[in-house]
Amino acid sequence: MLRTVAIILACIPLLSADPVPAESRPLATTEANALKDQPAFKELDADRLQIGEVILNRKTREIRFPAAVNLAGEELLEFAIVHANGKVHESLLVTDISPTHLNLAFKLLRYPASPELYPLMEEDGSVSNEFPEVADDVKAGARVQLGVEWEQDGRERKAALHEWISHGSTTQAMPGSPWVYGGSLIYEGKFQAEVSGNIAAIFLSNTALLNYSGKDNQSDEVWLPFPGRVPPVGTKVIVSIAPQSQASAKP
Repeated sequence: MLRTVAIILACIPLLSADPVPAESRPLATTEANALKDQPAFKELDADRLQIGEVILNRKTREIRFPAAVNLAGEELLEFAIVHANGKVHESLLVTDISPTHLNLAFKLLRYPASPELYPLMEEDGSVSNEFPEVADDVKAGARVQLGVEWEQDGRERKAALHEWISHGSTTQAMPGSPWVYGGSLIYEGKFQAEVSGNIAAIFLSNTALLNYSGKDNQSDEVWLPFPGRVPPVGTKVIVSIAPQSQASAKP
């Protein structure tokens, strides 16, 4: 298994290649060197493998990692999850995990990356109104649901992540549309999810690993933390990622 991990890790610079430039913010040099030199793989049991702080289950295809509440007031949201060195002023949750480790977990669990939400580029580098054609099985396989688990008043609590996000105009919770694993992109030889820290975007971003597929995902002026539902800033949570088909099957 670890040999397979090493092979996939070596191939990551070739995954999701795309010539489109993207806004980015480099991680600290010391952190980048640590990621390069210490990938830290660990077999936990027959089903679970840990990569850094990311835990993946080969049987259920669930991915789990630690994060914390970053915004809980009236701030506008563009992201659901970012790395601590990313756009934290626009993200509901923040985490210290490596986006590269998370992407490796997706690859090991054979989630296909679907670029369906990324508009195609014109020859002059401008954005077109057309989108790539993606096979139905790839679209289905790339769809996931995000959940959060946390402790409150001595009790273990769970929620779908979209329940923590509200629409500023309707004041209703974000619809439970699936998140789409797009895999981010490579630009000038650099994996943009790692460079930018973008993990799960509400406002469509081709640098993020995941994007919200529902209505108004091209607006950065409507999404807010849901008042009364989001725990206080700093609350530690566990983020879970599960296949959409598996999540839909649960009662």
